[in-house]
Amino acid sequence: MRYWALTMLWLLATLLITKGSPEQCGSQAGGALCQSQYSTTPPPPPPPATPSPPSVGDITNLITSSMFDVMLPYRNIGSDIEDFYTYDAFITAAKSFPTFATTGDTDTCKSELAAFFGQTSHQTTCGAPSQPFVYGYCHVQQVSPIGDYCNQESETQWPCAPGKQYYGRGPIQLSYNYNYGQAGEALGLDLLNNPDLVASDPVISFKTALWFWMTTQLPKPSCHDVIIGYWTPTQDDQDAGRVRGYGVITNILNGGLECARGHDTRVEDRIGFYQRYCSDEIFDVSTGDILDCYNQAPFAPFVPFGTGLLLDSM
Repeated sequence: MRYWALTMLWLLATLLITKGSPEQCGSQAGGALCQSQYSTTPPPPPPPATPSPPSVGDITNLITSSMFDVMLPYRNIGSDIEDFYTYDAFITAAKSFPTFATTGDTDTCKSELAAFFGQTSHQTTCGAPSQPFVYGYCHVQQVSPIGDYCNQESETQWPCAPGKQYYGRGPIQLSYNYNYGQAGEALGLDLLNNPDLVASDPVISFKTALWFWMTTQLPKPSCHDVIIGYWTPTQDDQDAGRVRGYGVITNILNGGLECARGHDTRVEDRIGFYQRYCSDEIFDVSTGDILDCYNQAPFAPFVPFGTGLLLDSM
């Protein structure tokens, strides 16, 4: 009897100890997962994910409509078409060139926007000494063009259409039949027969400027490759004083008329627009070094024909 009583007491004690112990799990149970027996409340949901920063691939994060207005407060005042140069037209055109102002870090992308608008603002300015560098994008067409800008040496490949003129049009003032022909071919447009499209359709107008900006024209690099730091000057470039910087972009665009001439007011004007756009008023980014081309030899010999842009280009 005593033995039976002791056995019952031992079994009761064992039962109470087992019931009061926590459930075994994890490493204690061979890696099995379990919930604590002390609470039936479900765990709180995880905190919301931190939103990713805006992608540099969308240039609307870098240049907004309000910035566009501040940059170009007097745009279109010299144009017959009211509100020709618009923010929406620029953004639409830029989407056709997905690496424009999207290559590199944020400052590099800002620098490209500042450089592009610095050069094109000079090309289209109606200037005002009392308010310098705010009168960009006034003109759509070249003022008082001389001749039809049909380069006979290139007519075999890019024939001039009867009665058509290829004077400067659009933000970069695209000039000459060989530029209209190549731009049209790249954009899927017949600009040799319809050069006025560059002055009547704002999206096409911006596209021609961006096409020229993005296109390599050996031995010249593209303006894009220069500003993003992709271009490496050859020994011939270095011997000619052509080094990385905003100045060599001027050389690409119009070096035959503006570079290697010492101080030049046209080059100075291009620099002034660029410096304004780089300032904390607009993009707040460094201008970099070598802004002028005063002592740079042009990439190609000067072609003394007319007074338009891109005389020695492509």
